[in-house]
Amino acid sequence: MRRYSPGQIAERTGFSIDTLRYYERIGLLDDIERNSGGQRVFTEDDLGWLMILRCLRETGMPIQRMIRFAELARGGEETIPERIELLEEHDRDVDAKIAQLHSEQEHIRGKIGYYKGVLSETGVSATPA
Repeated sequence: MRRYSPGQIAERTGFSIDTLRYYERIGLLDDIERNSGGQRVFTEDDLGWLMILRCLRETGMPIQRMIRFAELARGGEETIPERIELLEEHDRDVDAKIAQLHSEQEHIRGKIGYYKGVLSETGVSATPA
């Protein structure tokens, strides 16, 4: 099985080394191996888990909910229904955020249209020189 240094994992996941340490400290990362020098050594499984965490973080899942998901994931198959429930709740939150962003985008596009209208009335070009 392939092993990764903290720097390699940081590069592959986009997490800083400080974030990796923090995630380990708060329980999002569990049982990270260490080499004889005490440096963390990450596995393919760790990389896969970190990519799930990246997805959850990038979609706005609160850290406490991420910790709960990690606890459930370590709890075995009997926690799958709770994991599904947690992820479905997060999915609904993502849908709501997307709807909010679309609404805000429409506001921005309206403002762009307004300014372009002002420029066309004054004969000024909309593209900077």
